[in-house]
Amino acid sequence: MTDISQIQPDRMVSVREAFGINSDLKVPAFSERDDHVPEIDEAYRFNPDVTLAILAGFTRDRRVMVQGLHGTGKSTHIEQVAARLNWPCVRVNLDGHISRLDLVGRDTIVLRDGLQVTEFQEGIVPWALQRPVALIFDEYDAGRPDVMFVIQRILERDGKFTLLDQSRVIRPHPYFRLFATSNTVGLGNLSGLYHGTQVLNHAQIDRWNIVATLNYLSREEEMAIVLARVPAKDNEQGRQLVASMVAVAELTRKGFAAGDLSTLMSPRTIISWAENCEIFRNPALAFRLSFLNKCDDAERPIVAEYYQRCFGVELDESWMLTTGAQ
Repeated sequence: MTDISQIQPDRMVSVREAFGINSDLKVPAFSERDDHVPEIDEAYRFNPDVTLAILAGFTRDRRVMVQGLHGTGKSTHIEQVAARLNWPCVRVNLDGHISRLDLVGRDTIVLRDGLQVTEFQEGIVPWALQRPVALIFDEYDAGRPDVMFVIQRILERDGKFTLLDQSRVIRPHPYFRLFATSNTVGLGNLSGLYHGTQVLNHAQIDRWNIVATLNYLSREEEMAIVLARVPAKDNEQGRQLVASMVAVAELTRKGFAAGDLSTLMSPRTIISWAENCEIFRNPALAFRLSFLNKCDDAERPIVAEYYQRCFGVELDESWMLTTGAQ
């Protein structure tokens, strides 16, 4: 049986070859994949600065937080770096249902030789700490206070973790890595877009060694991702359609920044719109079902104007006065 504590990277990967970034850096990687290594997405586009920040986390054991608006691919970015390094990766979404016991562990009743006995079941934190695993805390700024103080323990430089119920101190595996994603960097729901996010303790945020910001891609890169996800659109007519779709998305983001809209289109929404175009064969109907129905009634005329400016046709005004598609 393999001793987990002895497992370590056994090769070096060129950043230029693996990620297409103009750098001579080489990073440690594993030769073999296991069940926790994410699948490689060949269509994924790497942001150079964010990629280098994440690679610093893997190479130098830095605690890295990736911040940005929804749909920019923050968690996926970390996963896709891990996938190319064959580095096991586990994501934990810090929603309101994740408790301290989920992270630390709890006593459970099991059968041993026909008898019921109580055993301690490790939570995700002690399990991951003892392995060469990249642990990602998604929606970090939505975590409950009791959960955040558990995480704060492993953000220290030595990262030791004490299981009080077991009177045991866990030393992290040399190749355990810790990452997080957030929408607000612990500043709370200032924009009104992220209900449920918390204002985090500054001492908590200060323990993250690197904070990278991931913004939306350029128009050309965003088009390339949509076409890779929906290859049926990868023709002259389809590329023109996708260009108009991305243009609408850019206008919604500018409208959001200006305070005209409370909702914006992420790359994920554009991909859904393109996929729905394949189903309904009608860009306007697909747009309504993919995005417009998510908008506030008072803001729909603004969004319809964006559509008209990019596509040169108007959405049915009579439909705009209803709450659902006809």
